[in-house]
Amino acid sequence: MKAIILEGINKPFSYADVALPTLETGEALVRIKAAAFNHRDLWIQKGQYAGLRFPSIQGSDGSGIVEKVADEKDIAWVGKEVVINPSLNWGNNPDVQAKDYIILGMAQDGTFAEYVKIKTNLLHHKPGHLSHEQAAAFPLAGLTGYRALITRAKAKYGDNVLITGAGGGVALFCVQFAIALGCNVYVTSGSEDKIEKAILLGAKGGINYKKENWHKEIQQMSGGFDVIVDSSCGNTFEKLVDICKPAGRIVFYGATLGAFNSGIPAKIFWKQLTICGSTMGNENEFADMVSFINKHEIYPIVDFIYPLEQAQAAIERMERGEQFGKIVLKI
Repeated sequence: MKAIILEGINKPFSYADVALPTLETGEALVRIKAAAFNHRDLWIQKGQYAGLRFPSIQGSDGSGIVEKVADEKDIAWVGKEVVINPSLNWGNNPDVQAKDYIILGMAQDGTFAEYVKIKTNLLHHKPGHLSHEQAAAFPLAGLTGYRALITRAKAKYGDNVLITGAGGGVALFCVQFAIALGCNVYVTSGSEDKIEKAILLGAKGGINYKKENWHKEIQQMSGGFDVIVDSSCGNTFEKLVDICKPAGRIVFYGATLGAFNSGIPAKIFWKQLTICGSTMGNENEFADMVSFINKHEIYPIVDFIYPLEQAQAAIERMERGEQFGKIVLKI
């Protein structure tokens, strides 16, 4: 089969022939029709990720058709259009992942290939209203956003919700999910164009975080926030504390700006704020997310579609930060 191979840190992706995966008990072979990039793939290529091994086939997100299964009991999956849950070995505690938890695409070969093997319990029927390219766009980023916004932040109808860094995959799913919940959604971005695109999706407004007093402007615009979902942390985090309403919830799933200073502690305890981290999600949350996408007929935002052999060009687009939505490989 054809696959995209990463030979080492800072090496370009190469398009090569590799052997088909060998199935073990409980596994299915999926013929991938489309796969999608996450920032995780860029960090792996740059060596900024734990547990690296090379050569490897990356890719956490995939949609395709089940070609065959290892066990007769799973035969009903054969021929079905599916999306893959890339959250492997979550464990028995729904609140936190187990020690042997991994994400598909590093430690286990991923979806940047014509075929991938996966446990059948991680297969889900592709939402019927989505193409394979659209379906490939939601597994990792959608799951991360769903857990952060709904499980951890407990966003609900009528909440004022701020999503930082609109344009990235997780942030955009948080925007779409929050709008579907009936929240009043606002965004930040360093791009006026991305803010306008978020407003076209249904956001109430947004602000460019490059402005000196962006937090004061968006607080005046919104009246403050019940929920804030952040991916950057860094020295702007204390501003999120300032614009959070009493009893508000701040959830972060990334730290692209590094360690944060949460500001004056009294602001946190006097306002009874909840600040928590979130990573990926468990199997029930993935199933709930798929149901949510079906119920609300959510269409993931696809930025650009490349053929598999142009994976290096695709990840370079991500590195330049040009995307609004997901970058997808068509296979």
